[in-house]
Amino acid sequence: MFAAERRQLILEMVRANGAVSLRELARVVQTSEVTVRRDVRALEAEGLLDRRHGGAVLPGGFTRESGFPQKSHLATAEKTAIADLAAGLVEEGEAIVVGAGTTTQELARRLARVPGLTVVTNSLLVAQALAHANRVEVVMTGGTLRGSNYALVGSGAEQSLQGLRVSKAFLSGSGLTAERGLSTSNMLSASVDRALVQAAAEVVVLADHTKLGTDTMFQTVPTDVITRLVTDEPPAHDDRAATELQALADQGVQIAVAGASGNPGGDQVPARQQQRQQRRDVSLPGPRRGQVPGSGLRSASMMNGEPPAGGERGRVADMRRR
Repeated sequence: MFAAERRQLILEMVRANGAVSLRELARVVQTSEVTVRRDVRALEAEGLLDRRHGGAVLPGGFTRESGFPQKSHLATAEKTAIADLAAGLVEEGEAIVVGAGTTTQELARRLARVPGLTVVTNSLLVAQALAHANRVEVVMTGGTLRGSNYALVGSGAEQSLQGLRVSKAFLSGSGLTAERGLSTSNMLSASVDRALVQAAAEVVVLADHTKLGTDTMFQTVPTDVITRLVTDEPPAHDDRAATELQALADQGVQIAVAGASGNPGGDQVPARQQQRQQRRDVSLPGPRRGQVPGSGLRSASMMNGEPPAGGERGRVADMRRR
């Protein structure tokens, strides 16, 4: 395929989906990610698209939010691996909140097997994934339906969360940076996500590598409030993602990497970070802002400052600064 043909196809994919990862573009045009990155850079120079960390978006992507159909086809394998690993953080009998998003929807499908679980959510997709789980109680917020992501937003959703206390919040977003934390492109969604965070003792962010280093309009969770990040291993050439992961770890965020070094259990950090990781402690940090020590809804292992037992759902490698 000639360069002009590749670039036309890349442009058509971005226009159709709103955002596409470099990995997916390389697969479709049947070339290397290095070549695709060069094509994307050329298209950006012409003003036809914007580069984002690990992918490409329509021009003006800083303020644009893709709808659910577009998001559902982006980084699907990565989201599946992240959901598998994140499910291992949930124990029987816990009460948690789960925000809206395609990654959290994948998580919800796996939570259907956790007995005695209570899930509070503003997402119709999360609720649907758990609708037939007899051993899981689902509590939905009120609010106004936002059709683009099937989520309940607005003052009704926020008020329904007042006075709520759960052990963990699982959230996704449009971008994640060490400097600003988790962010999203929609003001109403950001406001509800902040209310979900206030209800939880711990905050777990689910974000694939394409979101690392991306910053969008509305901050939802500052970095110092994020307890743990569950992500996938960035491609070997993606130095920006690796740098962002290290910066997050330096600020005390525990990093769980799904499928690191070819291990689907995710019990390793990316290979190019292992040398630096050997100089770090692996125990969990103390309570962070937004956590309540001794909360009855926290698991005993977390109150003792130890990582939760992974059991059959795999182990998690945590990075933190001494």
